[in-house]
Parts: sequence; C-alpha cells; structure tokens
Amino acid sequence: MQELKSRILAAVQDDLLLIEEALKENLAPRLDLVGEVAGHLLFSGGKRFRPLLALLSTRLCNYSSPGAVRFSVIFEYLHAATLLHDDVVDGAVLRRGRPVAHAVWESPIVVLTGDFLLARCLSLAAATGNCDVIATIAEITENMSQGEIDQLARKGQIELSEDEYYEVIRRKTAVLFQGACRAGAILSGTTPQRIRALADYGFHLGMAFQIADDLLDYTGRTEALGKRVGADLREGKLTLPVIHALSRASAADRRRMGAIIENQDFSTAQFKTLCDLLATYGGLAYAKEKATAHVAAAHGALAQFSPSPFRATLGDMVDYALVREH
Repeated sequence: MQELKSRILAAVQDDLLLIEEALKENLAPRLDLVGEVAGHLLFSGGKRFRPLLALLSTRLCNYSSPGAVRFSVIFEYLHAATLLHDDVVDGAVLRRGRPVAHAVWESPIVVLTGDFLLARCLSLAAATGNCDVIATIAEITENMSQGEIDQLARKGQIELSEDEYYEVIRRKTAVLFQGACRAGAILSGTTPQRIRALADYGFHLGMAFQIADDLLDYTGRTEALGKRVGADLREGKLTLPVIHALSRASAADRRRMGAIIENQDFSTAQFKTLCDLLATYGGLAYAKEKATAHVAAAHGALAQFSPSPFRATLGDMVDYALVREH
C-alpha cells in the first residue's frame, strides 16, 4: 500500500499544490465564520481524490486549460458539503481524526455552511459555460441527497438486501466519482465514447471505494480511520459485510448479530463478537471480493485509452481505493 501511495503522490504532487491553492482562492465567503467552518473540514487532511479524478480525466482527454484546476475543486466542495450535512444528521463525533464541525459550532451554522459550499459548486460549474457540466453537477447533488435519505430511512433494518445496499452506495458515493470523471471528460470536448468510458471508470471506482470503506468499519483502527471503529453500525447503517453474513448465518447467530446491531451502545466485546461472526460467515471476504470485481471493471474501462502517465495514475488510484487503511 505504501509503495502504491508513494507512486500516486509523486505523480500528482504538483497538481495537489494547485488544488490546495484553488480551494482557498475560490472559497471566497463574505463572512469569516463561513470560511472558518468550511475550512475546519476542507483543510483537515482530505485525500483530494475527487478533484484529482476530475483533473486527471481532463488531461487524459488532452485538455490543458489552466481553468481545469479551478473546475476540479467543485468536487471537493461538493464532497465537503455532504460530509458537513451527514455528520450533523448522523450525530458523528470524529471526522478525519478531529471533532466534527457541529461539535465546535452550532448545527444550524454547519448546515448552512454546507449549503454555501453547494452554491459555490454551482457557481463554478456555471463559470465553465458548459450546460452538460452544470447538468452533471445537479444530477450528482440530486442522487447524493436521495442516497443519504434512503440510507437514513433504512436505518437499523436488518432485512436490507444486497441490491438495496448497492443502490444506496451508488447514489451516496459512486455518482460523485462517476460525475467527476464524466464532467472532466465533457469539459475536454472529447468523444461520447471516451466520456462513457471515464464515467464507467468513475462508477466502478466509487463502488469499490465505498465497499472498501465499509469493510474498514470492521477491520480498521480508529487512529488510522480518523473516526471510531464501528461508527457505521452505531449509526444504524447496514453494509455489505453484515448483509452477507446475516444471509448465511444460523438462526441462533442471526439473532445474536441482530441483538448487537439493534443496540447502538454495544460494548467493545460485543463488537468483537460481531466481527468474529462476520469472518465466520464470510461477510468480510465477500465484500472484498465484490470490491475487487469493481476494481477490475474500472481497469477495463481505462483500457480504452492509450497508455500514458495519466492513465497509469488513474489505474493506481483505483488499486489504492481497495488497499487503503483510511
């Protein structure tokens, strides 16, 4: 993992510096408070995966305008807006190893700052003058909102099916990765075939990324994750490892798992019991298998492009999504 991460960072280090500058320059709030609240999350160590995807997609399609960097930050602002909102809704405690924004400022201020970031996304999208880019940003926002509502409505439901889970993560995560890649290709003026290929790459990357992220809730460490291990379960979110294990468990073990899942104040010992059951019934291995299949599909989409440093980095990014520790 470290070798892969080092290779990606070496390839994108100049772009990351440009993205950081653009994130600060284009935030442009009228109120200092808005800048403080937004900056609490925006500049707390995010990987910048989404703006990098947008920027690399433009470059893979031979678009070299300086405006591409400014355009790319749309996807980090959009991501940050959803995280601010989600943390309030979920009652989260930690984000990226720091207290969540609503633990520092009142929740209404945090929610409205998220709204401001969404507005900045639309302003920057409008500045491209490209209606298809604007439509893509709007579609992403609609899907992500409905994905989160769908997940909230299904909170704590142990009957959640695998297909229902995939639809939730498609809307809440994959559409943003897919949209970043698609919008980057659209902005470059490339062919419809290449736009579809990059959209497919982004979709499968996003699905792999979220399934791997859901796995980390059971296999990661708090200090690496930047949030409490088991946080998803405490918020009543059923993810693929649990769904698959429940489908294969004996009646007795299903009841044991259900009792832990329905008790959001479960102990460390109970969480370990659940993790052991997930391993016993193949939930962890199954989730990794499904994420790996999406990684392979993402590589297949990239194969439609000629070899280049940009294609190589996009390939490394999808591999990293599977093996990362946070």
